[in-house]
Amino acid sequence: MAALAIPSPSKSSSFWSSSSSSLFSRCCLSHKSVGFNESRSRICGSNTFKCDLPQPVNYGNGKPTIPILNERTLPKFLESARMETTVNRNAARLKVFSGTANPALSQEIAWYMGLELGKINIKRFADGEIYVQLQDSVRGCDVYLVQPTCPPANENLMELLIMIDACRRASAKNITAVIPYFGYARADRKTQGRESIAAKLVANLITEAGANRVLACDLHSGQSMGYFDIPVDHVYCQPVILDYLASKRICSDDLVVVSPDVGGVARARAFAKKLSDAPLAIVDKRRHGHNVAEVMNLIGDVKGKVAVMVDDMIDTAGTIAKGAALLHQEGAREVYACCTHAVFSPPAIERLSGGLFQEVIITNTLPVAEKNYFPQLTVLSVANLLGETIWRVHDDCSVSSIFQ
Repeated sequence: MAALAIPSPSKSSSFWSSSSSSLFSRCCLSHKSVGFNESRSRICGSNTFKCDLPQPVNYGNGKPTIPILNERTLPKFLESARMETTVNRNAARLKVFSGTANPALSQEIAWYMGLELGKINIKRFADGEIYVQLQDSVRGCDVYLVQPTCPPANENLMELLIMIDACRRASAKNITAVIPYFGYARADRKTQGRESIAAKLVANLITEAGANRVLACDLHSGQSMGYFDIPVDHVYCQPVILDYLASKRICSDDLVVVSPDVGGVARARAFAKKLSDAPLAIVDKRRHGHNVAEVMNLIGDVKGKVAVMVDDMIDTAGTIAKGAALLHQEGAREVYACCTHAVFSPPAIERLSGGLFQEVIITNTLPVAEKNYFPQLTVLSVANLLGETIWRVHDDCSVSSIFQ
């Protein structure tokens, strides 16, 4: 595989600002249903909070409009005053490398940080074995390896382990595994006899490979952090989605946040609290097997309201689609789906694009295949969030090394 190299970012950039508090102001809005394109551009009354948002990937007739990235122009969500100051920061000992799972996100992170991606050679032999060679020196450096364990999960996980081993053998000072999507987080406990806890096994593999730290986004459950014997920085991507919702014309009086299952109540409650403490509804379901869900009942009132369903991931979309159908039966005016990780295993696209949702809002922690584009899909970038987190972790490590 060819080495990955990123051009230097432009120094002329503007500051990207966002806020995740007081996102919705109390205002009045008629219960008139609006079209998909119209609802994106309309803004609520004069008292509504308006923030400068990451620019989503827009889809017209199911085809994406990707911003052009080159040395002279950057999309709005990558422009930042950070780029004007990074040249003065101690970046000489910081290296960011990308695996093959999500190189586009890695490039956006590097652009935000004002760095170039480290050169790395990753290839596969005829029998499927993975070969990794760093083409930049990392001796004494803080190294950040961006590699989600998305499908094919086992290949991407093995690639991450070999990348960690290559950095360790190249005398890197600190190795941080940046895992936007931790694929084995669902296997975090035993619910039946003779089950494995794969999340703990994978945590041990990453630690034994030589990682000194892990940076992950929206783990399926917080207890997964305890499976690692090394520090874990758990980043929540809710502010990115909240800022986007703040730009839409939705009155807090008309809003209800819905948890698609009982297990996600804490996540939905935290989300609702940021939306002017919006009311909460819960979908009660009974699962008869993996990726098979059956909706049973709805707890809460959604009649005439705009329902925002919140989950950490969408796999086959069975849970969230059946929940949306129940919300429409109970009188919900519009239904939005919000999630961080878009796994989109078949038949997720058919379920999500079937007319149940006004909009499906996801982030780019996982790459979205071209075949999975559909008109209601909105993709928000978490590059700024991860880039800023990497800077702060690097600064903390630099300060700690001074006093050692």
